[in-house]
Amino acid sequence: MTKNRDIAVIGAGLMGHGIALTFARAGYHVHITDPTAEAIASVKDRVADSLRLMGVDQLERDWVLGKIRPTVDLPTAVAGAKVVFEAAPEKLELKQSIFAQLEKNAPDDAILASNTSVIQISKIMEGLETRHRAVGTHWWNPPHMIPLVEVVKTEWTDQDVAQTMHDVLAEAGKTPVMVEKDVRGFIGNRSQHAPWREAISLVENGICSAKAVADVVKASFGRRLAVLGPLENADLVGIELTQDIHTQVLFDLETTPDPSPYLQKLRDEGRDGMAAGAGFRDWENGDLEATKARVANHLKKLETILPR
Repeated sequence: MTKNRDIAVIGAGLMGHGIALTFARAGYHVHITDPTAEAIASVKDRVADSLRLMGVDQLERDWVLGKIRPTVDLPTAVAGAKVVFEAAPEKLELKQSIFAQLEKNAPDDAILASNTSVIQISKIMEGLETRHRAVGTHWWNPPHMIPLVEVVKTEWTDQDVAQTMHDVLAEAGKTPVMVEKDVRGFIGNRSQHAPWREAISLVENGICSAKAVADVVKASFGRRLAVLGPLENADLVGIELTQDIHTQVLFDLETTPDPSPYLQKLRDEGRDGMAAGAGFRDWENGDLEATKARVANHLKKLETILPR
């Protein structure tokens, strides 16, 4: 697929604007649409802000913005697209209705992709007549700064379609990983939320504070995760040691299949997170933006030292 081909993005919010930025910066023509006029009117400004945060100079910012074509009309946005990325809110019926429109309006050979964090791709695509060309692409937030995109196959997805999507993402500078079976949460969120469940349990049971959990992760194994995955680490220390450690600790880890009641307790107390001024911890005005900036700065630094 050559870069002069069109990409379409459905949804101009947090994820959609980042997907559009990524492909425009890679040289593709990007059509982006959203049913909210305000989102379409502001999308180029938000892309420009993200580019500034990434340290991109004015000349390149102008070039990238010139590749992005906002429109409120979905049929117009997808008319010439070779790949369509849906980035709508995490509501199953909404996504299903969008793909019904895409199947009618996108070219017959266009690949249709849903960006979702946890909804099974099969549930989104089950009503399509052309399910063979549909895949999941789970981008991570912020999508223009996190390299990973999980390419999720369903039982109907043609191998050639999945491979083409993999190649397009790689050409755009991402790190695509193939998910061979369509399971909830895919690879990343299943791997991420298992330790989140344990972290919540530690705080809920009075073993430590939320700050202590953060300090432990950031000052120990979190430091090597960017260069040493869990199973690489297991191979590094040896399978026997890994087995011995699991024998001693796994039986005592949190295994409840439901969200912790502690989360509802926090919500009932109005402790909805950083934006509300309190969650697991108390936060002050400015902490939200400072944290976002700190993460962005960290990700920019990683780009300079880690292999792609």
